[in-house]
Amino acid sequence: MGKNQRKNKMMLDSDDDSSSVSSSSTMQSDQFSVSGADELEFKKDSLLDEAVDALYEKRGSTREKALASIIEAFNSDLQHQFVEKKFATLLHQCLNSIKKGSSKEIYLASHVIGLLALTVGPGDNAQEILKESIMPILQASKSGSESSKIASLLECLGIITFVGGIDPEETEKSMQIMWQSVHPKLGSNVVTAKPSAVVITAAVSAWSFLLTTMDGWRLSPKLWQESIAYLSTLLDKDDRSVRIAAGEALAVIFEMGSLEKFVAEAKGSNNGSISEGNKSKEGFLQIQGLRGKILNQVRDLSVEAGGKGSAKKDLNNQRNLFKDVLEFLEDGYCPETSMKIGGDSLQTSTWSQLIQLNFLRHFLGGGFTKHMQENEFFLDVFGFTPKRRNLLGSERISNGQKRMLKSPNSVISKARTQILNKQRMLSKDRNFGHFAVNVGEYDA
Repeated sequence: MGKNQRKNKMMLDSDDDSSSVSSSSTMQSDQFSVSGADELEFKKDSLLDEAVDALYEKRGSTREKALASIIEAFNSDLQHQFVEKKFATLLHQCLNSIKKGSSKEIYLASHVIGLLALTVGPGDNAQEILKESIMPILQASKSGSESSKIASLLECLGIITFVGGIDPEETEKSMQIMWQSVHPKLGSNVVTAKPSAVVITAAVSAWSFLLTTMDGWRLSPKLWQESIAYLSTLLDKDDRSVRIAAGEALAVIFEMGSLEKFVAEAKGSNNGSISEGNKSKEGFLQIQGLRGKILNQVRDLSVEAGGKGSAKKDLNNQRNLFKDVLEFLEDGYCPETSMKIGGDSLQTSTWSQLIQLNFLRHFLGGGFTKHMQENEFFLDVFGFTPKRRNLLGSERISNGQKRMLKSPNSVISKARTQILNKQRMLSKDRNFGHFAVNVGEYDA
């Protein structure tokens, strides 16, 4: 059975710094003095200082402009020195914007907080960001129904938990907030507005982004079954972005071996009474039926013809994704992707890596390449070392010199890759799919 290797070729070039330093004396184009570089750095810091000061202004439009300029500065360069000086001030003012600002201001402030977390990397500051931000984010996401505001808050929550979450309980709490924003547990007297496609897409994407950092065997079968059932309903939605987000989430769930957990627990509980055995067998058959339904949905979406007014690019993205999900469900092969970062190639070989990469790339937009080339946290998570860093003596990093910023995500990712490789070998030996389970094997 041939292995389909889909290669995503994306050329991402770093943004050129077009800023220049004027001088009264004439300078040759190939000369750039140290004092000139210092002056440029001073000007950048000065502009950022002014932007932070503007966050104290009463006029909302002034604060919005300041937040937009901060986002631009953080995207164009890693602001480590500035963050060391103004970390607490910037976080505090952004949280004030989330608590009291307009929808646009909340949208911008939540993005700045996410960028702040990615800049400081794992550690005490990132933990403080998560601790201080989670309640304001939760409260702001429940007030009003502006889709872009809520989506930005959920994406921010995903980023700050990814960087600052230390305990699995913290990650689970953030995932629960995301889940309930689109799939609330309603009481008899509770009425809630249906979330928009934009909010559903953001919530499911952020949820699956955090799921990549979790040990799926910690979570209960009931939670897994509820999650899979809901995501299956999203595959039938009209909005293509919702279907794609649900497909990616299901791929991560299946990669974590949740169905195998269902089967193991169903068989294990058979040691009890006859009624318990029948109940567990019934649950097992329900899971198998749900898997069969999803398989049919995925197969249909992988060959969808496309409706009127359907954008060709979006349709192709959907087909490609669900072809990969289908092959994964049937044969156990993850899509292998290759992305150009400047002149270097970044490769992924698991669904978890791909979902992490796509989420961070979406969040950072034009700033992704800069972070991917220079942010130690990114380099550690993806095990990526740009050649340029090795060629420049001043940036050469040996194992002994490398900053001790080991993300648990990279450890999980590598371990999961090893497990998946073993499972692929077993899959070939058994001559059936990676997640296929024979109902006949169930011991009644």
